[in-house]
Amino acid sequence: MKPTGTDPRILSLAAEVAKSPEQNVPVILLKLKEIINNTPLGSSELKKIKQDIYCYDLIQYCLLVLSQDCSRIQGGWTTVSQLTQILSHCCVGLEPGEDAEEFYSELLPSAAENFLVLGRRLQTCFINAAKGEEKDALLHFFDVVTDSLFWLLGGHVQLIQNVLQSDHFLHLLQTDNVQIGSTVLTMLQNILQINSGDLLRIEGKILHSILDEVVFKLLSTPSPVIRGTATKLLLLMAESHQEILILLRLSACYKGLRSLLNKQEPGTEFSQELRQLIGLLSPKAYQEVKDEKRHKAACLIQAYWKGFQTRKRLKKLPSAVITLQRSFRSKRTKMLMKLSRQKEEEDHRLQLQIQRQRAMRLSREIRLSMLEIVHPGQVEKHNREIEEKSALIIQKHWKGYRERKNFRQQRPSLTEYKAAVILQRATLKFLAKCRKKKKLFAPWPGLRELTDARRIELKQQVDDYIRRHPGSQISDVTSRELHSQAQERLQHYFMGRALEERAQQHREALMAQISTNIEQLMKAPSLKEAEGKDPELFLSRSRPVAAKAKQAHLTTLKHIQAPWWKKLGEEAGDDIDVPKDELSVELGTLFIGGTKPP
Repeated sequence: MKPTGTDPRILSLAAEVAKSPEQNVPVILLKLKEIINNTPLGSSELKKIKQDIYCYDLIQYCLLVLSQDCSRIQGGWTTVSQLTQILSHCCVGLEPGEDAEEFYSELLPSAAENFLVLGRRLQTCFINAAKGEEKDALLHFFDVVTDSLFWLLGGHVQLIQNVLQSDHFLHLLQTDNVQIGSTVLTMLQNILQINSGDLLRIEGKILHSILDEVVFKLLSTPSPVIRGTATKLLLLMAESHQEILILLRLSACYKGLRSLLNKQEPGTEFSQELRQLIGLLSPKAYQEVKDEKRHKAACLIQAYWKGFQTRKRLKKLPSAVITLQRSFRSKRTKMLMKLSRQKEEEDHRLQLQIQRQRAMRLSREIRLSMLEIVHPGQVEKHNREIEEKSALIIQKHWKGYRERKNFRQQRPSLTEYKAAVILQRATLKFLAKCRKKKKLFAPWPGLRELTDARRIELKQQVDDYIRRHPGSQISDVTSRELHSQAQERLQHYFMGRALEERAQQHREALMAQISTNIEQLMKAPSLKEAEGKDPELFLSRSRPVAAKAKQAHLTTLKHIQAPWWKKLGEEAGDDIDVPKDELSVELGTLFIGGTKPP
């Protein structure tokens, strides 16, 4: 979607690029430099121009031109170097909008790669050039390309990792030319100053290659410029990352690096950096690095342990959340219940108030109606009676309130009184038990010795008692007769008691038999449900009982079969005389109860 309010210069330039032949496109794109330079830096107008350039695909045209052979481009390396500046300036500070993913994932990496390819081509041309002026021009173009690349990396830091991992950058770094090598090392130093963390994100093989090349340039290059830049770069890498310092100190590839650095002739420009690097590689510094490494290892272990504990707590978090939610909901429910209770109490209070007002209004209406009914002469008397009743009600309520108040005030003393009574009762019981135990376990006092006067007194008392209660004189014969009479009466009593016990047992047996017969009759089935053998269980072996039952049965039949005129003077319960010959039946066939015959 094309933006609205596009700069007419961009529109005309885009139209001209679209209409012009391919060989004229690079020269036309150079007009973008004039447009960008005439716009103030950091202004919103410049951002708008960059967006228009991107939307009309002018940046893509620049990338296509840079990917072509420079010998076919009009203007050669001059045009290419200017296009690299235009491309880097257009990409830095650009807000792509909807096409952000394509811009960051495709266009920017492609631009950085094109810059490195142009750098390698310039390096090759510089090495193969013979004239000094041509070399200076190519070196100038190389500086322009590297500056454009650095400007692009400064605006988009995420491209640093791509540049460091590129094979083209490694080839640029491995050059033997002093000027190209110095420029590349300076660019690498500037890149690491922007973001040195990307150095550890690249592959280990590439990192070793970069370190090898920097150490090689430091030890073998005779140029003090390259040695100074390499020293500063190596010092920056060692100070920024302890892993690189440990690698330089412990790796077998760099064994003896400190001794070789000590043999270097310190120059005037980088002697201080060289001493710092030698100090970092010293055993003391190594011990500090080792301690720091241990510290980091301890921190890592603690981090893993804390992470484990945190994950363990997170696993328990749902139950804690459930408990918290349950407590919160219960608290909220209690609060809602409390609010609803308060609201109900308030409503009840309002209803009571309304009822009182209605009752007051009704009483006043009744009073007015009563005053209308009452004779005018009795009004004063009626009012006086009402006042007296009201006064009595008020007095009653006031006295009740006063008595309740006095009772509440006297309740502590009453409680103390009751407590004192309980304590006294318990104390008295305890003292009584102690006295009782003391009497029970008291030692035997012994008998007092009788004196002669006491013995005479006691003998006189015994003689007086015998004189007042003389004993009867019975002979031996009389006492034997009394004994024989007592034995006969005792034997007669025991015999009578045995007969009474036997009669009592007989009565109890009869009562048990009657109870059994009654229970059997209660549980007996009805005549409709009775089977053939069931009536035999209820045959009686007692002839008087059977005769009485037969007589009652015949009486009932006779009363039922008699004509109605014979029943006029009779009652249903009257006895009817039955001839004796009619009773001469088999008494064993009657259903009158009893036990089963043997």
